[in-house]
Amino acid sequence: MEIKRIGSQPSGIGSSDYFTGTVRIDPLFEAAEPARVAGASVTFEPGARTAWHTHPLGQTLIVTAGKGRVRRWGGQIEEISPGDVVWFPPGEKHWHGASPTTAMTHIAIQERLDGKAVEWMEQVSEDQYQS
Repeated sequence: MEIKRIGSQPSGIGSSDYFTGTVRIDPLFEAAEPARVAGASVTFEPGARTAWHTHPLGQTLIVTAGKGRVRRWGGQIEEISPGDVVWFPPGEKHWHGASPTTAMTHIAIQERLDGKAVEWMEQVSEDQYQS
């Protein structure tokens, strides 16, 4: 058994290579091999968002606070709120982040395949974020 105490893992700032705006990442867990699941609490300030990306084994988001947006490639923006659970299937190109006026926090859960949990792509343009 392992217990990770609140505050025992330092917060990180989302890299501008993968995020637009201010994003704080608080690691929650990362299972040791042979398990491959990891999770983090991610807070996006208003207007902040990820770049387009995919996950080889999919991703689950559990919204815990605020108002957010998600969008899959070729789809429409969907608004998300606390209690909403979002599933992106393996390989689905998507982005997620806060609404333009309200911060949003979600728990992100994904698995590693051959050591990799995400494939980052191009930034989400302002037009893609607003439309």
